[in-house]
Order: sequence, then C-alpha cells, then structure tokens
Amino acid sequence: MKLIIQIPCFNEEDNLATTVGDLPKEVEGFDTVEYLLIDDGSTDKTFEIAKELGIHHIIQLGSNRGLATAFKLGIEYAIDMGADVVVNTDGDNQYCAKDIPKLTTPIIEKKADLVIGCRPIRNHKEFGFTKKILQFVGSWALRRISNTTVRDAASGFRAFSRETCQRLSIVSQFSYTMESLIQAGNNGLRLASVDIRVNKKTRESRLFKNIPEFIFKSGSTILMMFLLYRPGRFFTLCSCFFLIPSLMLGIRFLYLINTYENSSRTYIPSLILLSILALVGFLMIAIGLIGIKIKALRQIQHEILYITRKNKKPK
Repeated sequence: MKLIIQIPCFNEEDNLATTVGDLPKEVEGFDTVEYLLIDDGSTDKTFEIAKELGIHHIIQLGSNRGLATAFKLGIEYAIDMGADVVVNTDGDNQYCAKDIPKLTTPIIEKKADLVIGCRPIRNHKEFGFTKKILQFVGSWALRRISNTTVRDAASGFRAFSRETCQRLSIVSQFSYTMESLIQAGNNGLRLASVDIRVNKKTRESRLFKNIPEFIFKSGSTILMMFLLYRPGRFFTLCSCFFLIPSLMLGIRFLYLINTYENSSRTYIPSLILLSILALVGFLMIAIGLIGIKIKALRQIQHEILYITRKNKKPK
C-alpha cells in the first residue's frame, strides 16, 4: 500500500520546511509514504527549498494556474505513481499533520472512499463571526447539491482512495473542494468526516482578500456547480419565478372578465405581460431539459475517463 501526501504550493518558502517537517514518514497500514509538491508557478524559492527537503516528487506548473488546477494535476500524477491513497494538505501548514492517520484509517478499513478533515469552525479562534456563518451556510448549500452530510465542505485536508481519484474530473477554476464533494456524492462514493486540529495561521488566505470577495467567489462557484450538476432543479426553480406570476395574472384576468362582462375596460397590457412571463417560464423549463441531457452526456464522458484511468498501468 502506497500513500502519497500532496501539497499544492504557491510562494511558500517561509512555511514549506515546517509543513514538510510535520508530515509523518510512516503511517499505519501503508508500506510506503511519499510526498508530492505541486509548485503552482511560485516566484520565490519554494522549488529550491522543496529540493533541499528531499521531497520525493515535485511538479512545476511554470505559471500560477490556481489551486483547483494544481490539485487536479497532483491527483493525476499520484494515480500514475501508483498511489493507493492520496492525502491533500495545504502548504501554509494550517492543518495538523499528526491527524493524517485519522483521514486514512476509514479508507484502509474500507468504510469510506473520501474522508474530509473537519475543522473546529464553531470554536475556531481565527474565524470571525461572519466567516463562521458563511462557512456553515456554504456547507449547508453543498450538502443539498451533493446529497452528502459533510460538515466542513471548504476543508482542503482530505484523503482520497485510488478509486475516488480515478473518478474525479475537476472543471472549477476557483477551488476543488466543492466540486470533488459533488462528484463523489453523485458517483455514489462513500464519504466520511473526522474532526481534525488546526495550527496557528501563518499567512492570510490567497484564495480571497476579503469577505465580499469570498462571498462572490464561493457564491459563483456554488451557482456554477448547481448549474452543472442539478440543471433540471435549477431551471425549474427559475421557471417558477415567471410561471407563478403568469398564473396569477391569468386567474385575475378570468375573474375580471366574468365579474365585469359589459365593461369596456381593456386587459391587453396584462395579457401581454402574462404571455411574456409564461413564455420565459416555459423557456426555462426547456433549457433545464437540455441541461439534463448535457449532464447525462457529461456523465458518460466521466465514466469513459474513469475506465481509461483504471486500465492505465502505474509507472
């Protein structure tokens, strides 16, 4: 059994030595433990320090492509290297590396395919009240889309079985955390959560600069995931905002013409508005049906990709 611990990095020369130094060299249930660093276009000495630390595998992306891309390429490389389990952690050492066995144990015991390390958000000293609320709301929304019970959807401290890695196909550019959960839930993979510890913050987040940016990026990502993975439900909900008012206008029209049969009053503006609302509502439903068809085609593509990866021999 081989465990690969991957670390997506961007300009982590100040934290990398501590992060790698805390990683376990042996983990129960594995014959081999190796480290993989994905250098996401760092402009400092991250690559040089990684070589000095003797990290087993180093991928240089050349330019800053974002966390999601770094994670995806790392997972693909780990599969090629024959990893049975992949643990993902952050280069800023925010997660307690001693909790890695907590993540891998459910996979070794065949009780889970993907394990999420849940931070103590409620008692997290470095999370303000607003950020705590946003974390809870975001996790709730992801549970609705992914049909899972994960408590900390934004946590990047995770363990993936080989099968889970082979089934992932990340398209998001902001963060892989949400999409990987949704794909795992949609593929019927078993998800588990374990409580983990966190270390003292070493730097500010690079995914967002402030709370409004965090809300915008997270909200747009959740919206995109909703569109990709729940198109029927999304466009049906959108159609309700048009069909319900058009129905009310129709009832109002029937009531008025039956109540004031001899009235010279014209209802043309209301009928025009009714027609426009109904047309847009049914158009939304039609788009939803097209989205369902596209989703089915995408699932076939993911299955082909999974079979290709599964049949590919490790290097």
